[in-house]
Order: sequence, then structure tokens, then C-alpha cells
Amino acid sequence: MRVYDRSVIKIDAGIDNGKVVLESEGALSPIAKPIISKINDIFREEKPIYVDDENIVFSTWVPPVPGEVFNRLISAEISSILRKRVPDQLSIGITSRCPNNCIHCGAADIIAKTELTVEQINGAVSQSIELGSYYISFDGGETMMRNDLTEMVKAVDKSKAIAACFTSGFRLTEERAKDLKAAGLYATHISIDSPREEEHDRVRGREGAFKDSLQGIKSTLEAGILADMFVVVSPHNIDDLEDFYGLAENLGMHELSIYEIVAVGRWLEHEDEVISDSDVKMLGRFQKEKNRKSEGPRVTALPYFMGPDQFGCFAGRRWMHVTPAGDVLPCAYTPLSFGNLVEEELNVIWKRMGQHDAYRKNADFCRMRDQRFRQKYIHVIPKEAALPLRLDRL
Repeated sequence: MRVYDRSVIKIDAGIDNGKVVLESEGALSPIAKPIISKINDIFREEKPIYVDDENIVFSTWVPPVPGEVFNRLISAEISSILRKRVPDQLSIGITSRCPNNCIHCGAADIIAKTELTVEQINGAVSQSIELGSYYISFDGGETMMRNDLTEMVKAVDKSKAIAACFTSGFRLTEERAKDLKAAGLYATHISIDSPREEEHDRVRGREGAFKDSLQGIKSTLEAGILADMFVVVSPHNIDDLEDFYGLAENLGMHELSIYEIVAVGRWLEHEDEVISDSDVKMLGRFQKEKNRKSEGPRVTALPYFMGPDQFGCFAGRRWMHVTPAGDVLPCAYTPLSFGNLVEEELNVIWKRMGQHDAYRKNADFCRMRDQRFRQKYIHVIPKEAALPLRLDRL
């Protein structure tokens, strides 16, 4: 099946033994070959969530194959080869309200006196899709605090992007999940900080948080939405990976996604308590080991995927994040604003971001783990300053 068709390159997708295989032809085919080979290697080695004779659902992070949204993913990959910046992913904080008080919250210092309206949020999503985004994730705070979340999900053009949301499970009832499914929600990323209830509640700063997560997972699965257990790993819980996987498997999760703790927000004073380069490699091995199993949830170790062996850091080049007040950041973990979408069009802000020294080139690792980047841009922010720092006003 033709999934990408331009005068200089054409890409076909076929299914071989339940795995997607891409083949290219045309003048740009030799240039595109490395990225096509990398994608094929991922498809070949990694376990998809679901496969039948006509469709493959590879991950909660990837649109179904084949399909128009997957075509846009291929288009974004081709653009990356040509060194064109495309915001594959837009994450948007729809509220700063949250019932939890997480010790690692990255958004704790982001000041939001007002929240974007549903019209402003829908407008931002539409603008990002025009820029090439194919993955829209609604973030918080706690997304379920917004009673109009269903309206936001429904407004996403499903012919061009998939919609997901992050949640702690709070207020994610069976009825709410059914409404979100009807609105077209593709996946729910539900946070779990420990496979043990007492420890999870301690990290979340609220008794009952673990029970909320389990209820949210149950509601998601019963509604027929893809369910992803989203785990932020630190030196404190990285040894619990097997237990996290066991819990995800027992609950019937579709995926276990692993992210790395970032020294920002409430964790800003803990720069020495982040994972190491060797940890990232270990996460890659863990992912491959689990994905060789025919049963159980798929594993996606995002530090590995966004590391030097795969695609590098997405921030400011393939990802942008919008705070509940409208500030546009390179990612959800970098407290540097390049403008506010209430004041400017998103394409203007995206262009400005790409002209900044830190985002003109690719980075092998998360920039927030780079001490040179932190010394130059993060450590200069006074503790009493309003965050995020507005670079467009300097």
C-alpha cells in the first residue's frame, strides 16, 4: 500500500509475518534509506500491540498502520531527513489544577493564573496540525479536572492526528471513559509511580491515589481505549521495572511506557538524582527483552527512543508543549517560553524556537540532562522568577 507519494520519493507499506515493512523508490530513496531501515528495524524487532490481516496498532504513541495519520508520520520522518523541523507531537496543558502533590512534578513552578478556553485549545491543536503534528496529547495538572475535555478530544481532526491524554486516573469513571471513546480518544497514559500502593500514594502526596489509578485503568480498558501505564523512572524506582511490568501485565495494559525523571519543578534541587547514560542503555535492553515475548504489554522506553541510538531529543524540533496559560515550550520539561499562543500564531512561535541557538541542531540526549544547557539557560533563572522564562521578551 502506498503510504507516501511525492515526485522525488514514494514509500509503500506491506505486512510480512505480521510486521510492517516499508520500501521506498524515487530520486530521494537513497537519502531516505537510513531512516526507512531504522523504522523497519523497529517494526521488525519490536512487538506491536495488535495485528490482524489489514491493520497494525504498533503503540499508543504511533498512529495505526496503514492510514492517513500514519502517512503524516512518514511525511514528518522525511522532513527530518531534509532537516526540516516538524512538531510531530503537541502536548498541551489544559489545566494546572490537580488533586495530587507529586514530589517530582515538573509543572509545579509553572504559574498559570488563568486557563486557556476550549476555543483557544482547539485553535492551538488545529494550528499544530497545520504545522504537521500527528500526535496530540492533553496534559495537566490533572486532565479530568476539565469537564470540557471531551469537547477538546472531539475537535481533533482524526483524519490528520490521533488524540491521547495523560491522567492519574482521578475522576476517570467508566462513564467518562465511554464519552472520551465516543469523542475519538486513541489512548490514555495513566501514571503509576510505584507498583506498591503505599509508595505510590507517598510519591503522589495523597492517600487513595493508587486506587484512582487502578480505577482509571479499568475504565479505560472497558471503554475500548488503548491503555498505557506511564512510569517516570528515577534512581529510586528503576530497580522495580520487573514489578512495574508484572503489574501492567496483570492489569491487562496494552503498553508500559517509561520516561525519565527530569530535574525541573519540584525535582529541580535533585540534579544528582536522575538516571545515567548506562541506565538509558539498560532501558533499551529491557524494552527489547520484553517485546520479544509474544504475550504481555508492549514496552516503550522513551529515554532509549529519544537517545543517540534512535531519534535523539525531540524538544523544540519534533515536540512542543503549551502550558495552561498558553506559553509555548520546547517540551513539557523545559521551562523556557518562546511566546504565548494567546498573543501570537503558533507557527510564528515555532519558527522563533527553531532560530534559537539551542534548537537549531539535533541533540542526542535530552537537553535537560546536559549540564552545559542547564548552566546556560536553566540555572540563570532566579528562584523567585515567574516560570516559564519568556525568552521572546528578553
